[in-house]
Amino acid sequence: MNTLAFVHRQLRYTRCWQRQTLPALAPSSTSRPLYRTFTQKIPQPPPDVPKPKPKASTPLRRAASASLPIRSNPTPTRSEITPIFTYASAERYIMPSLGAALPAGAQLLHDAWWVPRWTDKVSGKEGEVFVFGNGSFVCWGLGEEEAERFKRDVLSSSGAELAPLKEAETEDLEFVTDPEEDTRLQGDLIILGRTPPLSSEDTMPANLPASTLPRETLLARYAFSQALSRSTALSGLETSLENYLSSVALLPRTLQKTGKPGLGRRALVMKLGELLRFRQGLNLNRENFSDTPDFYWSEPVLEGYFNSLSNALDVRARIRSVNDKITYAAEMQSVLRELLTETSAHRMELIIIVLIAVEVVICLIRDGPELWDMAFGEDEKTEASSNSELSAA
Repeated sequence: MNTLAFVHRQLRYTRCWQRQTLPALAPSSTSRPLYRTFTQKIPQPPPDVPKPKPKASTPLRRAASASLPIRSNPTPTRSEITPIFTYASAERYIMPSLGAALPAGAQLLHDAWWVPRWTDKVSGKEGEVFVFGNGSFVCWGLGEEEAERFKRDVLSSSGAELAPLKEAETEDLEFVTDPEEDTRLQGDLIILGRTPPLSSEDTMPANLPASTLPRETLLARYAFSQALSRSTALSGLETSLENYLSSVALLPRTLQKTGKPGLGRRALVMKLGELLRFRQGLNLNRENFSDTPDFYWSEPVLEGYFNSLSNALDVRARIRSVNDKITYAAEMQSVLRELLTETSAHRMELIIIVLIAVEVVICLIRDGPELWDMAFGEDEKTEASSNSELSAA
């Protein structure tokens, strides 16, 4: 056997031994493999699952932990935690029309109708209600079901709702009473307690009827209620504006694709009127959202209560946001209106050109022969006379 044959035989023997021994040495499913082929994919660690983006919330909700010391440490002087529910059902209430429909004992308290005691016939719960002219009312000691029944039984039957909302807007909060604490907003909890003396004695009306809550904190409740009612009424305006913006959201895309505004002149003017109504309701009505009511100018303590809850509900930032959206929508409609004006002017120019052309044609048909004679008649007569003279010669 030559050397080449010997080497070939040894190689064959070695390969056969590997095929017999490797299956026996194969790793189990739980052990690490002894080798890796070039086609095997290297296992990658699972990608991190993105966490959901936290939902936006007002500082009132973000600061809810600040009320935990009050909630978790009851005292003998502190009442149970009781709900406050705000309900907006219309753009405005006609305040003079509410007087006859409200329960006995209701009276005007500055910018609101105050119902000192209202008992729900179904649940038996008793609370007080502040009804404001911006289309909302605030219930102290009553929940959502009781507020809906108050709206149905009292407000809807009065006919005082002006431009009812398609979907009611609500806001809920809670309060406690504690004569050993100062009246304030702590987190998402209102504490009704000691109130500093007011600047003017005329601020608190005399001969007030009995209420379900202490008389000493009546104006503090009024200030908190007015801030809540503004926030809830603003939510209704925000919802209506969002619906409006959704109705015109496709106009820029239509303009991009077709080169046409996508709305007729009448429809565009109606949309513009709706937009102006939003801005009027936000900034120009007596019960507007941007100004502090005149009532608080002489009462800094009550103004502090009003501003503390308004700031917690982001009222000013939301007003700026609504105004920015209205400004954008107004600019877009201004551009569309200019396009419609240009289109109308262009169409008018074409009509004028066509009318001039028609007038020229009619003039040529009517006065054509006469014009022809005036232009070429003398030449034809001269030529005819010349021809006749030549013929005679």
